[in-house]
Amino acid sequence: MRVFGLAALVSLSLGAAAASETTVRVGYLSVARPAPPVLSNLDPDPEDLGLAGARLGLADNATTGKFLGQSWTLTETAVPEGGDALAAARAALAGAPFLVIDAPAETLTAIADLPEAQGALLFNASAPDAALRDEACRANLLHTIPSDAMRADALAQFLVQRRWSDVALISGGHDSDRAFAGALKASVEKFRLKLVGEKDWIFDADMRRNASAEVPLFTQEFGEHDVLLIADEIGDFGRYVVYNTWLPRPVAGSEELVPQAWAPVVEQWGAAQLQSRFEDLAHRDMTSEDYATWAAIRTLGEAVTRTGSGEAGALRDYILSDAFELAGFKGRPLSFRPWNGQLRQPIPIVTDRAVVATAPLEGFFHQGNELDTLGRDAPESACRAFEEN
Repeated sequence: MRVFGLAALVSLSLGAAAASETTVRVGYLSVARPAPPVLSNLDPDPEDLGLAGARLGLADNATTGKFLGQSWTLTETAVPEGGDALAAARAALAGAPFLVIDAPAETLTAIADLPEAQGALLFNASAPDAALRDEACRANLLHTIPSDAMRADALAQFLVQRRWSDVALISGGHDSDRAFAGALKASVEKFRLKLVGEKDWIFDADMRRNASAEVPLFTQEFGEHDVLLIADEIGDFGRYVVYNTWLPRPVAGSEELVPQAWAPVVEQWGAAQLQSRFEDLAHRDMTSEDYATWAAIRTLGEAVTRTGSGEAGALRDYILSDAFELAGFKGRPLSFRPWNGQLRQPIPIVTDRAVVATAPLEGFFHQGNELDTLGRDAPESACRAFEEN
């Protein structure tokens, strides 16, 4: 009788575990876009940019999940240039209610508006566009990549702390350059710095041979300033400006002193362990895009673990609540802004060799969360979709 009773107990236990098992299916969708022409191609994007971070996030979820009755799967979809991104998104959403997306802003909003996406939860892991967090926000779209405004505010805080109040700006001609330049100028105004000069990059010659002659003359008319800001998000010309300016001034923005979501030099708060695990998986350094996809997958993992649910609506409600926190190896718990779905996160300000500072910096206060000193705060937000959900 005791043997039978033990067998029955084991059977009941296994049956309960099977009944409580949660299967979480996640999709990863990348949409290729034409690479803009640049003067140098020293730093090509890796083929698995972003995707490697998603794979690591899934592995992390699976490690914890196997003790909690969770089963995690990742479906990877790559849309080539000119491909039908919406058809690919429909197919991905048919098999998974959660989708991490690497795509331009207009594609993200089109996917979020699909009928198939209305009961799903989407993550923007690559587009920093301000509109996605403002008038073009969608209630089913969360953002793990920092906005341009968050990065620019982080740098502006550093300049204020250093008392580098007079800044000059050089902007490239690509859409992403202009967007970041706009964010930098907004941050200059927000933190009461002074823009003493602004120029557009006009050269299409080979700066590898001409920089030492052309750049000093190009920057001469800026006159006195404390720091030169560069908006060169595609990596076209900024490297040739450094050490070639008319006045010997530090360079910041897209080059030299750079605010980023993540960088190989981030090592504190356990980050070295995350870097090591990523290198073991991808055989390269972790980038901001990789960190954003990792954070998206880990957000789901944390929410599933805490709620015991695999349902998109329940997870979204928890993720946007005050109870949600994500350990992101940045020294502070990460959480999502309930007014626009942006992941709050510290922004490291780095060189190629070191972390110089991490924003928000000491002395910049907020009545709620100091991370909300970076980017759009609730009173400034034009997003209304989250108010209705």
